[in-house]
Amino acid sequence: MGGAAVARNLFAPLALLPEGWVRDLRLEIAEGRILGLTPNSDPRPGDDLLAGRALLPAPSNLHSHTFQRAMAGMTERRGPSPDSFWTWRRLMYKFLDHLTPDQVEAIAAFAFVEMLEAGFAAVAEFHYLHHRPGGGAYDNPAEMSERIAAAAAAAGIGLTLLPVLYTYGGAGAAPLDGGQLRFGCDLDRYLALIAARPRLAADGVVGTAPHSLRATTPDELRALTASGAPGPRHIHAAEQVEEVAQIKAWLGTRPVDFLLSEIGLDPRWCLIHATQMTETETRELAVSGAVAGLCPITEASLGDGIFNGPDFLAAGGTFGLGTDSNIQIGLSAELRQLEYSQRLRDRARNVLAPAGASTGAALYEGALRGGARALGRETGAIRTGAWADLVTLDREHDSLMALDDGQLIDGFIFTDPRGAVRDVWSAGRHVVREGHHVARARIERGWRETMTTLRALI
Repeated sequence: MGGAAVARNLFAPLALLPEGWVRDLRLEIAEGRILGLTPNSDPRPGDDLLAGRALLPAPSNLHSHTFQRAMAGMTERRGPSPDSFWTWRRLMYKFLDHLTPDQVEAIAAFAFVEMLEAGFAAVAEFHYLHHRPGGGAYDNPAEMSERIAAAAAAAGIGLTLLPVLYTYGGAGAAPLDGGQLRFGCDLDRYLALIAARPRLAADGVVGTAPHSLRATTPDELRALTASGAPGPRHIHAAEQVEEVAQIKAWLGTRPVDFLLSEIGLDPRWCLIHATQMTETETRELAVSGAVAGLCPITEASLGDGIFNGPDFLAAGGTFGLGTDSNIQIGLSAELRQLEYSQRLRDRARNVLAPAGASTGAALYEGALRGGARALGRETGAIRTGAWADLVTLDREHDSLMALDDGQLIDGFIFTDPRGAVRDVWSAGRHVVREGHHVARARIERGWRETMTTLRALI
């Protein structure tokens, strides 16, 4: 990307390695990967000195619909009847009728900038906006996928592109309708879309994403998993009570139970939301190795419910975090909302941490591990051979300066220190410096032009 330099070797007075905090770490980077790590070292000429900053691995955002960033604030007026996820979805479909490829690219690039400035180094884009309004094909069937890839390249964010299989409008193979027509693909059309993958950076990944059981069928899911398509597999599952009821009425069982027993889940899978699960489903999902893809701010915004974190973690489950509707893009905000939702439900404190451990560290390390697995990305820790996905926090920030090393991540998550993220590298690309994205001015201009146009139409 223009303006982003490939990272030189770094020297950090404080850094978080898998074994814990270390001092005076010299970190060597080559071709976007971590080549060497030397704690208790001295800087060498040419090293980037991170004075006053703590160096951490940067998490991945495992679930995003970037176009929805442009809707933020537009759906917060109550209608004549009680509002729900389903009324919000109707408004979202209407919004889609106005979006052109140029606008989608501009919106995505700006959302990616905000993710990087928040501390995310990579994103899994759950991409289902494939066609023209009304469902007609673009001259290039992969037009919209290429726009997402171009936006990621402009922002310098690591991208796992997840084109979405969306064949039906509801449970029981209901026909597509309205805004859904822009998503629609039968399996053959979808596999052709996967094959026509856009050009990605060296750290880019392409996976598959059957949207949900209500937008596909069991036969399609089985055929897709048997197709040999590489990469991670993501699916929306058990987000809403009504969704669970629809699937049970159609298939005779609940969606997570069906995926576990009839499709077979393993560590390649990421189940987005899964906020409506029984105790048995929670335990079996954890044991399967599939990642629970949690989007706490969107789940709160849409009234989805609260994920059963304690039981899932007790069974050895792996979770990661996404920004989903992008109504608010914040790493610390998503982590904080996750823990606070558990506290409100249980009327307790420090719910998701093991006994005697830092809650912030437990949340952060969980998001690192789950995000890396869900994106199929060699990241998640500062270790030799991993992509150099890194973030620095300002140790002298007003909200962090009094905290010891073991409290630093707690402070980052729970005090919401604005401006504490100072640098972000994505696969060695130094995309955030002094708290600002290196291409923010240019990308923001495109965002503002797009929003000015949309404001006149909506």
